[in-house]
Amino acid sequence: MTIRNATPAEADRIAAIWNGYIRDTLVTFNATTKTAEEVAGIIAGRAAADQGFLVADGGEGVLGFATYGQFRSGIGYARTMEHTVLLSPAARGRGLGHALMAALETHAAARGVHSMIAGVSGANPDGVAFHAARGYAQLARLPEVGFKAGQWLDLVLMQKRLDAAPDFPATRE
Repeated sequence: MTIRNATPAEADRIAAIWNGYIRDTLVTFNATTKTAEEVAGIIAGRAAADQGFLVADGGEGVLGFATYGQFRSGIGYARTMEHTVLLSPAARGRGLGHALMAALETHAAARGVHSMIAGVSGANPDGVAFHAARGYAQLARLPEVGFKAGQWLDLVLMQKRLDAAPDFPATRE
């Protein structure tokens, strides 16, 4: 298995993985599926911003992905990122999520990111446990802030501080 940068040519496979979670789970509050073109744009945008968009490739193609972008807009948040990590159902339980997150955290820390945020659906206890095992601390549970499939959902905010250089220059918007 290889962890590497995603390419826009893989956007269709990445969209297929992402859309499975959008359509079939409460892992994401998003109810609108993503097109391959939208995903290719996200990959290109992350590359232009020097933010990670990594894939796990098991030889048979993309098995999962992890990416990050600025947590909130504004220069004051330039060193705080929020991430997404998703695996194809067949890839779960093989350590790929941990490998992707380790590579993503290393990528972010090398670019001066101080803090990584996970926004995990309260309906996803496996996601909360995964992040806790990676050293993320639960900061808050925001009750009923998401709505999907006819139900209100909690958002669990988790944080991990990375070993970022304190003198890393903040980027401008």
